[in-house]
This record gives sequence, structure tokens and C-alpha cells, in this order.
Amino acid sequence: MKRQILTMCVLTLMAHHALAEHHASTDAEDHRSAAWQIEAFSTAAPAFIGNSATILGTDGSILREGSNGWTCTATKPMPEAGFETAHHAFALCADAEGFKWAAAYMAGTKPVMERDAYIWMLHGDTGEDNNTPGGDKGMAMQHGHWIESGPHLMLMPRDPATITNFPTDFNVGAPYQMFKGSDYAHLMIPFEGYYKCQPESAPE
Repeated sequence: MKRQILTMCVLTLMAHHALAEHHASTDAEDHRSAAWQIEAFSTAAPAFIGNSATILGTDGSILREGSNGWTCTATKPMPEAGFETAHHAFALCADAEGFKWAAAYMAGTKPVMERDAYIWMLHGDTGEDNNTPGGDKGMAMQHGHWIESGPHLMLMPRDPATITNFPTDFNVGAPYQMFKGSDYAHLMIPFEGYYKCQPESAPE
């Protein structure tokens, strides 16, 4: 009887192990799927925005039509094996004015907007040079300008001069200015968990 019980336990453990491997494989594959992208990108904003937002895939296709004027997507190209997490996708949600800012930033042109805009990034990102748009990571880390962000909201001002008096220090936990002095200056507003990826920068 003991041998039978032991055999059953071993078989059960083997089954659980095989199931876990199957789930791991499926999860890895799912990170390239439309379903995974919709879930990952829509949750870059609070549910009351993300649940009704349009979702764009990394190839620019519409994965889900929205109804509230907001759009969620990734700002990094899809790796061959899929994004490890939504954090690595630089997932964001913005309205039309926010995408005017984002499009200008990616094109290297000056943003032209009708009003200020907000962009949600509740999954954070894998890092930016806080001083220089597109700055070198090595140099930024050497000079203490590199920040890998957790959950945050960004204010993209129509006129960067309106936020010029905000500090650039991201170590105090308060809203701070990124890319100060450039056309892309904007306000970073940290949320709970902001320093989870870079705890050495958290306020003491």
C-alpha cells in the first residue's frame, strides 16, 4: 500500500511538473499574441481608462477598437520571443494630444499640441537618461542621471516653460522634470512602487 501511495505521489508530481512546463511555454508564446498585448498594454492605465481604450499591436494594427479616445500600445519593437513583461514593452496609454507629443519625440521634431496632455505608464519602463533625450545609458549611470521607472503618470506640457520650476531630482519621490531645457521636457509623477526596479534611488 505504501508503495502504491508513493507511486501515486510521484506520478502526481510529474504531472504537475509537466503542466508547469506547458504553462511556461504557453506564456512565452502568448507574449507575442494579440490577447497578451491587449492585456499588457491596456493595463498601462487605470482600468477606467484602459478597459475602453483602443489597443494597437506592435505592428501598428488595431487589436481592439476603443470608445473613450484613449489608445494603449508599446513603444518598443516586439522581440522575436515576445516581451518578457509589459515593463519591457514601455507600454503606455495616451489620448490624441499625448500621441502628438510621443510622435514628435520619436521623430525628433518639436511637439505641437493644442493643450497639455497626460500619458500613463503604470508598468514603468526599463530606463531613461533623465537629462538627455535618448542619452547613453553608460554615461547617464556614471553621472547619476539614469532612472528605471516603476508605475508613473507623465504630464506633457504644451509649453515646457510652465514646468521649468520643477526640480530634476528623481530621488525624493515627488514629481520631477525629465529632459529639462529641451522641447521634450515633461513632468514625471511617481506612483507607489516607482523605485522597485531601482531601489537605490528611493528616498531614504
